[in-house]
Amino acid sequence: MVKMAANEEKQQGHRPGIYKQKNKGHKHGKHRTKGELERENKGRVSVTAFTKKQRKEHKRMDRRHKANQLRRNKKDIVLTEKRRLGTRDGPPHLVAVLSLHAGVDAAAVTKLLRGDAAGGVVHQERCVSGISDSFGLLLPRFKQRFTFISHSTADIHSLLDVAKIADSLVFVLDSAEGWDSYGEYCLSCLFAQGLPSHALVCQGVSDLPVKKRVDSRRALSKITEIRFPDARLFPLDSEQDATLLLRHLGSQRQRKLGFRSRRSHLLAQNVTFTPNCPAEGTGDGPTDLGTLCVSGYIRGRPLQVNRLVHISGHGDFQLSQIDGPPDPLPLILTPARPAKPVKEGDVDMLDGGEGEAPVRVLVKADLSCRESLQAEAEVDPMDGEQTWPTETELLEADEAIKNKRVMKVPKGTSDYQAAWILDEEEENNGDLDEESSEEDDDDDDMLDEAMDGEDEDNNSQVLIFSEGQTREEEEEEGEEVCSTERTGADQRYDEDIDKAAEEEGLQRYREARANVMFPDEVDTPLDMPAKIRFQRYRGLKSFRSSPWDPMENLPANYSRIFQFQSFERTRRRILAEAEAEDEGAMVGWYVTLHIIDVPFSVMESVHSGRPLVLVSLLPHEQKMSVMHLLVRRHPSNTEPIKSKEELVFHCGFRRFRASPIFSQNASADKHKMERFLKPDAPTVVSVYAPITFPPTGVLLFKQKNDGIQDLVATGSLLSCDPRRVTLKRIVLSGHPLKINQRSAVVRYMFFNRDDILWFKPVELRTKWGRRGHIKESLGTHGHMKCVFDNQLPSQDTVLMNLFKRVYPRWTYDPYVPMSLPWVKREVTVEMDDLDME
Repeated sequence: MVKMAANEEKQQGHRPGIYKQKNKGHKHGKHRTKGELERENKGRVSVTAFTKKQRKEHKRMDRRHKANQLRRNKKDIVLTEKRRLGTRDGPPHLVAVLSLHAGVDAAAVTKLLRGDAAGGVVHQERCVSGISDSFGLLLPRFKQRFTFISHSTADIHSLLDVAKIADSLVFVLDSAEGWDSYGEYCLSCLFAQGLPSHALVCQGVSDLPVKKRVDSRRALSKITEIRFPDARLFPLDSEQDATLLLRHLGSQRQRKLGFRSRRSHLLAQNVTFTPNCPAEGTGDGPTDLGTLCVSGYIRGRPLQVNRLVHISGHGDFQLSQIDGPPDPLPLILTPARPAKPVKEGDVDMLDGGEGEAPVRVLVKADLSCRESLQAEAEVDPMDGEQTWPTETELLEADEAIKNKRVMKVPKGTSDYQAAWILDEEEENNGDLDEESSEEDDDDDDMLDEAMDGEDEDNNSQVLIFSEGQTREEEEEEGEEVCSTERTGADQRYDEDIDKAAEEEGLQRYREARANVMFPDEVDTPLDMPAKIRFQRYRGLKSFRSSPWDPMENLPANYSRIFQFQSFERTRRRILAEAEAEDEGAMVGWYVTLHIIDVPFSVMESVHSGRPLVLVSLLPHEQKMSVMHLLVRRHPSNTEPIKSKEELVFHCGFRRFRASPIFSQNASADKHKMERFLKPDAPTVVSVYAPITFPPTGVLLFKQKNDGIQDLVATGSLLSCDPRRVTLKRIVLSGHPLKINQRSAVVRYMFFNRDDILWFKPVELRTKWGRRGHIKESLGTHGHMKCVFDNQLPSQDTVLMNLFKRVYPRWTYDPYVPMSLPWVKREVTVEMDDLDME
């Protein structure tokens, strides 16, 4: 019985008694534990987005699958874009053939590409308007179509326009030298603008002996690897070589250029002009404006009919409608493989032959939604004017009537007319006030140049004569000496020199050299009080931290421009909307654009042989504002470039002339103006120009007197900010006359007592790092007592910094004349003609 009771107790287990110890429960707060959450959810998953902690808890395989899907999607997008170019669903592959050496002929390259070895069919001759050597090529073997253009490199602007829109560039090199000096100049411009996909071609290698071909190709590869380190060199001497080149062009990876991939662009293949009819009842003849019909393939992004279009070198215009003519270069498929069905809404460019299918109107512009051509803000000259006088002004007017002064006036003059007649003192004072109020940056620059010019003239006009010799005898003797010393080589050398250009270059060199040796130093005038000459300048305690209101004393041109509350936020929004657009004329369609109110000069440019490039503008890109460009001076340019000098700009698809100002690139709220373009540091160029959204490449050219335009600087678009403060600094210098410990008597900074009292609050500094201020004026001839933080060395110079805000000049001009060919001047001099000393 005892054993049975023990077994029964083991089966039932131990039961605690009433004295069992009970511990406190864990205080986990108000949140629930993971176990409680799992029991409540019972395997259900929340539909809401995952938190950071939940994303970390994803399994490793899930993350790997997600990464593979993203990689596959990106690859599919790239392959789709690559396969679309040159096929029937996309525009023809546009290839530009350019020669980089004077001894090579690009026409020989295009002649080989026309051959039948690759199975190509030349479908259309002169398919690009304005370019004689252009043709369309169909390759059913590769299922691709090409458009080849061979353009001269003489006009650098036309060359850059072609490179902006071409899908691929073919550079024709010399088998021995590669490229010449002008070819190097063209490559510098193309690399700065943005180089698309390219291929290198050389001819004449097969004419060399077999043993020298390898050495020739190795030497040419060493030349090309400086500019093109990873490029392949294609010999082009036979039709088989042409087939390999075509295969490479059709399959190579396309470089994406930001400024054209976000905008719809088009190369004109057919252009017609219809003048506008005069208004009824006016009796006027035909006007200079008309409707320009431009046909071509749409590239980049879909084209909206209500957007503005920009014609490079001519300006912005509006569209009236878009037509869908038959495709002049259809890619005909073989009967064995029928054509793929066209998506709904696309234009079928395969059905119907040329001239059979009627021209269809795809879309017409909506006048209520079409963007305006307004580039400048409307200026109200009476805005801000007071329409009713205040009580104070009425009291002042009554006092002026009581204190009316009697003066002589012509007979028959009324009281109202007599109020406008001033005596001599009032007229002089009024002229002085008006001149001081209307003085701007240009006047200050002219005064500075005049002062510097007087000093140089005085130094250059010092003549030394011998005893008993008159000036006329000295000049006659000098002319005889000059005439006898001139040789044949000297005369040939002088024929190519422009004397006016040499004098201008010497003046610029002297100004730039003086600015380097004595930066921003200006002499105080003797014939004018300094407080009047420098009345627009002010002193700053600290250039970095002292405040400067960006909306203070703005010029009248600022009422004509537009500004953004946040340019960066607007840029991101507009570019995102442009990427999401899928309406309008799609990429690859052959369309005809009807552009209204176009001047006839555009048609004259086409007849002269220049290509016509169109681009669809994004919203706000036709409006004027202050654009800032970050550029660096090109190494080939050695001449000084002065601020506010007219330059030629290439900014994306735009080409214009303007007069910019230069300033330092810093992160502060104030930026110091640079008088000259620095060769060793990046510089910010500010100019009045139409708004353009970055990223965009920028090129700056300077036109010489002979019509040649030299590349000055290259860079990119920085921002659009009219509130950016650019300050011009001038430095007034003085010489310590007496030094007594920390105090010194300074002279030559001012020349009268009033100027010293006027500039007394401005802080002084020295070239040796001392700082001080003006204590008092001594006498009436400009001597002043100054106190510094330490004793001055005897060789030190006392300086005063003054600042004023400067603005660009409003000289924007969208028309840029054609550049003459760039020629390197070479002078041959015989050794016998040289006078060796």
